[in-house]
Amino acid sequence: MAANLSLKLTNRVPKKPIKKLAPSVDLPSDATVEDAKKIVARASGFTDFNRIGLFSPADGKILKDRKALIRNEEGVVKAGELVVKDLGPQVAWRTVFVIEYFGPILFHAFIPLVRPYLYSIAPGQFKYISEAETPITKIQWLLFALFHIHFLKREYETLFVHKFSANTMPARNIVRNSAFYWIMAGLLCALDIYAPGNLSARDELVPLDYVGLALFAFGEVCNWIVHQHLASLRKPGGTEKGIPNCIGSNLVTSPNYMFEVTAWLGVIMISRSWAVVVFICTGIIYMRDWSRGKEKALRKEFGDRYKKKRYTMLPGLI
Repeated sequence: MAANLSLKLTNRVPKKPIKKLAPSVDLPSDATVEDAKKIVARASGFTDFNRIGLFSPADGKILKDRKALIRNEEGVVKAGELVVKDLGPQVAWRTVFVIEYFGPILFHAFIPLVRPYLYSIAPGQFKYISEAETPITKIQWLLFALFHIHFLKREYETLFVHKFSANTMPARNIVRNSAFYWIMAGLLCALDIYAPGNLSARDELVPLDYVGLALFAFGEVCNWIVHQHLASLRKPGGTEKGIPNCIGSNLVTSPNYMFEVTAWLGVIMISRSWAVVVFICTGIIYMRDWSRGKEKALRKEFGDRYKKKRYTMLPGLI
């Protein structure tokens, strides 16, 4: 049986130290990073162990994998030391995503409700319009439904499908993370889509709209299938990675992003909205970086067992 690990504890930020940080801790030989965080938190007077960030003294990198064994962290064992930082108040990742996706749901319900008081009849006039004078069109109601279908699906997946490798994130980041969805997908898209006289203020579906509707349905269904598959690659509470083998995974690293873009392309074709274009183009920038990071992680984790991808989210483009 392996001996326990006795590790010195050092503050990562000397100017803002953990005042009650224990000088050292004794860890069981089979202690994981999460176990170590709990022991350090208990020894240092923290009620929430998720506030504790553990870093390797060798390279200064945070120990991300909460299920990794401390004894396998070479830099930590060799130095006999753990570098510790208070990450501040934390919030569960699941909660973060629920809050993020609630924004568009809220705005796409609220803007149609207050629509009579938002738009004037002509530029320069401060005059309210009644719903009877400018009712929401069939296409606008269709877009109302598509936005809610997408984000309610996201909420369901967050609560019942996705399995998160990390427990929490700093609570201060909620505003930054939520702003993208609340402002761009929520406020801006809703203000443009439901405006009287804009390109979505139509009652008749034309062939382009039918193509857009088909793309939306196809993208959403395939995105759902990929998310179910990705969730199956990780055990409940686990952090392990798996090699995706599902619809679209032979084309790109992250087929869920590919189908996400497909669905939003359909919304663009129906809405003709500049706001939706700005929203998804901004989203593509984020997804590009995430998919490239995933490709790098898969290559590192699985080596020759993983078939390298040239494109990470959009075949022929990204």
